[in-house]
Amino acid sequence: MRLKALLFCLIFLTTLCHAAGESEIDLAPAPTQKPRPAALSPLSAAPLEQSPPLGLNCASAMLVEQDSGQVVFEMNPDTPRPVASVTKVMTILLALEMLDAGRLELDGQVSVSKAAAGMGGSQMLLDVGERQTVSTLLEGMIVGSANDAAVALAEAMYGSEAACVDRMNARAAELGMANTRFVNCTGLPADGQHTTARDVAVMSRQMFSHPAYFDFSDTWMDEIDHGDGRVTQLVNTNKLIRLYDGCDGGKTGSTKEAGYCISATASRGGLRLIAVVLGADTGAERFDIAGKMLDHGFANYRRYPVAQTGTKVRGTLPVTGGAKDGVALKLGSDLTLLVSRGDEQRIQLSPALPESVAAPVAAGQRVGSVAVSLDGRTLAEIPVVAAEAVEASGLTSGVKRFWENWTVT
Repeated sequence: MRLKALLFCLIFLTTLCHAAGESEIDLAPAPTQKPRPAALSPLSAAPLEQSPPLGLNCASAMLVEQDSGQVVFEMNPDTPRPVASVTKVMTILLALEMLDAGRLELDGQVSVSKAAAGMGGSQMLLDVGERQTVSTLLEGMIVGSANDAAVALAEAMYGSEAACVDRMNARAAELGMANTRFVNCTGLPADGQHTTARDVAVMSRQMFSHPAYFDFSDTWMDEIDHGDGRVTQLVNTNKLIRLYDGCDGGKTGSTKEAGYCISATASRGGLRLIAVVLGADTGAERFDIAGKMLDHGFANYRRYPVAQTGTKVRGTLPVTGGAKDGVALKLGSDLTLLVSRGDEQRIQLSPALPESVAAPVAAGQRVGSVAVSLDGRTLAEIPVVAAEAVEASGLTSGVKRFWENWTVT
């Protein structure tokens, strides 16, 4: 039995190595368009680069790949600090999630309260009692970082800004943002309000996973009609929209306490990166640092498809006490990794499978895994599942197997 299992593992490893390159195995049909997963995987625990490869004149920074959550490099990623209007990423995220859930409509009308209209800082210059659509308020937040729009939308979603803040903190906890505490929905200075570069990256990934976000984010200029003859011009606070090739979103923030901050995203050739910069000295330097971080990522990394869900594996895993002697296996998830250009052939795949599995076996039951590593460092794990069900052996199956084995045709 041990020899049989060993031979199976060797065949399995050879098969997977082909799966990463020229495949000799049966593949599940590729979908015409890959659906976005309902939940993003956590950020990788270890960055691909142990230290920033370039000088970063800011307090904290992190470069992350959107789909996999792999961290390219980081600097002071878990140091709590104020981030000014980058706080609005969570407010925007809650609105996008409500829209997806059908609990909010883009053309829904919102009446502006006295509290919302009285917000200082960046604003859309909303009046008390003015009515604007959810779409207009969302654009005001995403494009113009408008505090009055943020509070008006928070009140529309949860009844009050305080109730919205409670939900912001609850959502942060759900996302594992362990070093974040929200006090308001705008990012205006408030005692006890803080987050980190890592937590900003986490909530930014969630925000960027909503296609509706990009319906607003790359708008450079627009006009807001207040309905009384007044018009307010909206200008995108994220200058990288115009200055950086491929940048189509992000959130800026600046106060005396926070310095100059940004969480910016750009996409090139199917690769989407997020650059988080906190506590830069000037607005221009904030954009310059984010641009250099993105340049490094696009120049040195690519997405490498390692495995596809449903890929069948040749051979079978022995089954004890089953109606069949073995069970066919397949890969239980997709895996696409961010790798340094040229490192693709150094990826190692190591199966971890039992010698056998006891019946009954359910279709889709996890029976093992494949560790994916580079230079001895594990990057990810692919689940291996049963491709079919195998019932426990009984009298009927035993008789059937007897005749199959001994009847001559």
